[in-house]
Order: sequence, then structure tokens, then C-alpha cells
Amino acid sequence: MAQLTFKINGYSYTLGCADGEEAHLQAMVDEVDVRVGKVKALGSQSGEGRLLVQAALLMADELHDLRLELDGIRAGKAASAEDKRLQARLAKAAARAEAIATEAEPH
Repeated sequence: MAQLTFKINGYSYTLGCADGEEAHLQAMVDEVDVRVGKVKALGSQSGEGRLLVQAALLMADELHDLRLELDGIRAGKAASAEDKRLQARLAKAAARAEAIATEAEPH
């Protein structure tokens, strides 16, 4: 098991992670640190715990918005699949109507 020591808002932390996952953990640390910077830029002078909670809430808000967007995309794909099924049924019905019309034409 690997360990990574990193800083968020100037405070050092050490966390364990699976071997080879250090870069992924560092990327997550960087994301948290960016959110902490955003909270600080808003003028928050709270303690470290409150600062981290606010940063976590910013990330949760972003995650929520991304989930809604993904749900919308998935719904659009489902609708698209349904549209294709309807188009196929309409094409089949149109072909049958053409065949009937052709048979009904006077010879």
C-alpha cells in the first residue's frame, strides 16, 4: 500500500492508497484544494474544518449538477432509441400503405 503526503490549505495530510493510485489521489487532492481556494476567495475566515466542509459542499453541488446533466443525456439517448423504433414502425407502415395503393391502382 502506497502513502501520499499532501497539503491542502497549507496543512499536511497523509493518506494511504493502492499502489499505482498516487496520481489519482493527487488529482483529487488538487480538486479539493481548488475548491478551498474558491471558498477563501469568497472571504470565508472560518476554521479549517468549516472551510473543508464548504469546499466539500461546492464539490457536492458540482457533482449534483453533473448527475442531472448525465441523467438528461441518458434520457435523450433513451428517447433517441424510442424515436428510431417509431421511425422503423412508420417506415414499415408506409411501405404497407404503398403496397396496398399499388395493388388498388387500376391496371
